[in-house]
Amino acid sequence: MLTADFDFILPEELIAQNPSDARDSSRLLVLHRRKNQIEHRNFRDVIQFLHGGDLLVLNDSKVFPARLRAVNPATGGTFEILLVQENARNDWWAMMRPAKRARVGSKLVLVDLRGEQTDLHASVIETNEEGHRRLQFQRAATVSPASAKEFNVADFLDHYGEVPLPPYIRREVGNSSAQDRARYQTVYAKESGSIAAPTAGLHFTEELLAELRARKIEICHITLHVGLGTFAPVKTERVEEHTMHWEQFHVNESAAQKINLAKAEGRRVVAVGTTSVRVLETLADQNNGKIVPGPGRTNIFIYPPYQFRIVDALITNFHLPRSTLLMLVSAFAAPGEIRGREMLLAAYAEAVRLPYRFFSYGDAMLIT
Repeated sequence: MLTADFDFILPEELIAQNPSDARDSSRLLVLHRRKNQIEHRNFRDVIQFLHGGDLLVLNDSKVFPARLRAVNPATGGTFEILLVQENARNDWWAMMRPAKRARVGSKLVLVDLRGEQTDLHASVIETNEEGHRRLQFQRAATVSPASAKEFNVADFLDHYGEVPLPPYIRREVGNSSAQDRARYQTVYAKESGSIAAPTAGLHFTEELLAELRARKIEICHITLHVGLGTFAPVKTERVEEHTMHWEQFHVNESAAQKINLAKAEGRRVVAVGTTSVRVLETLADQNNGKIVPGPGRTNIFIYPPYQFRIVDALITNFHLPRSTLLMLVSAFAAPGEIRGREMLLAAYAEAVRLPYRFFSYGDAMLIT
């Protein structure tokens, strides 16, 4: 299957630059996949398509302020840093722009949200095949020898870091807003570790979740920390040749029991977001259809045709052309078949025509 088969034309003005006025006021496209029929609703109407006994699975990973700014005092050059993986305390792999000027041996000084230099330093100590830089962080000993020794850059991210908004959401440098800090995060976010939001969950409010529980719709939480594996572009000509990055997840005992019981009793498992899908299907593949609690990691790549073992319905956002997320959702539109791609792209064409808002701050889709 060709990567180009998952391309579509999206007018730039449909890429949502800001969240909707209220989380649950976004629009909802409902795709009834067995009938290949579409309904157009408001997100709050999702409650009409969920039934007592359904199990809603939410990813409770929390986005941390992973974007930093730095300057090379020797040259005056400025850098953007996106932390992507912690190796050890004060030791991180990062994406940097401009990467070519971030050479091994470079000594950088972090700047705060006002652009002022701080006492936090970063040294480029290694590069990898993907062009990422390994950074060693430290604090100037002039602050005090004790505080420099106990320093952990993770403790400073809330103060110096920015919301790691995706590049298609345009903001001035250093100008992610208080609204972004609040809205680029689910209301149930708990476990810090993601560099991008599990965006399907952004539409839920505490009130809507309470109403779902009142209607006997069960809810459980799993954790997948969203990293490069979720949104790295597919650069290969053929879909099958793409390799996903590894991402960390954790499923607690309670969630595993609820999911296994729902499947045993023939109740629907409704995944909120592609990240939830990837955790559930990874564990099912590894454990003969069962969900086993504990930590794990996944680089599962789902594309048509794929036969899902756990997930019965999916709430998701509208995804980028040629992306692994679009491929996963295409597979879910017609499990075990190739035709899901045509069904999904036809639904996207309708969403463009109406027009819906796309990507992270955009509208939602329910496939049932």
